[in-house]
Amino acid sequence: MAEPNSLQSDREKRRDDLQREIEALEGRDYQLWSIAALLLVVLTAGLLALIWPNLIWGLGRLELGGRYLPQLLFGFIALVVLANIYLLDQRRNLRKTRRELFAQMIYIETLEELATVDPLTETLNRRSLDDLLTRETSRADRLGTDVALLMIDVDHLRKINARLGHLVGDQLLKHTAATLRATFRKSDTIIRYGGDEFLVVMPETGQEQAQLAVLRLLERIDDWNKTHPDAGYEVALSCGLAAYRKGMNIHEVLASADRIMYQNKSNAAR
Repeated sequence: MAEPNSLQSDREKRRDDLQREIEALEGRDYQLWSIAALLLVVLTAGLLALIWPNLIWGLGRLELGGRYLPQLLFGFIALVVLANIYLLDQRRNLRKTRRELFAQMIYIETLEELATVDPLTETLNRRSLDDLLTRETSRADRLGTDVALLMIDVDHLRKINARLGHLVGDQLLKHTAATLRATFRKSDTIIRYGGDEFLVVMPETGQEQAQLAVLRLLERIDDWNKTHPDAGYEVALSCGLAAYRKGMNIHEVLASADRIMYQNKSNAAR
């Protein structure tokens, strides 16, 4: 089986190829317009070639020999008809090809979305993490800002699955993802990092500002537990927070957030 990175590389290569084909189609559009313009110039030149001598030497009277007039008119009409048939056929082929290319582009984008989105929680999955971290750290270095990473573990998920069933466990994960989306900003990115773990990437956010967001999250979870006493379980989250600054290794920052999360989880279990 091909590796995810290899599949992603193949999709990106195919998308680039399709983009080049679409650009080539734009060039063919220009070619057709050029042919139409050239045809107009040739017909105009031919018409002037017939009219101009009569205007000059015939003192303004247009006289065409009857012997050649039918052939000239027939040739002129045939040329116009054939040229239009060719141009219309080419335009039809271009439209068909363009539709097919755009359909392939949409198909590739759909595959990319399916490959990077977790179907249960509708958050991004780990396949998108490396590109996201690279993009956000580059942006942070350029702007001189921080990037906060919040690792979240849904406590007792295995016990809930064993006691109440996996459907209830899935509902818990969906609810957690929805709560995360409601708590954090649209500019923040939520990733399902593992089976019961989520990662929130907060650009342009320092440690203190991110800590306020964590407090809002825990307050929302506490409110949910108070308003759903008959759920059969309580939602509990263990969180670990670390912030990236210019010059740091983003993967070490991520490992730090993960380590702090497990420390908090261990302390809460005591």
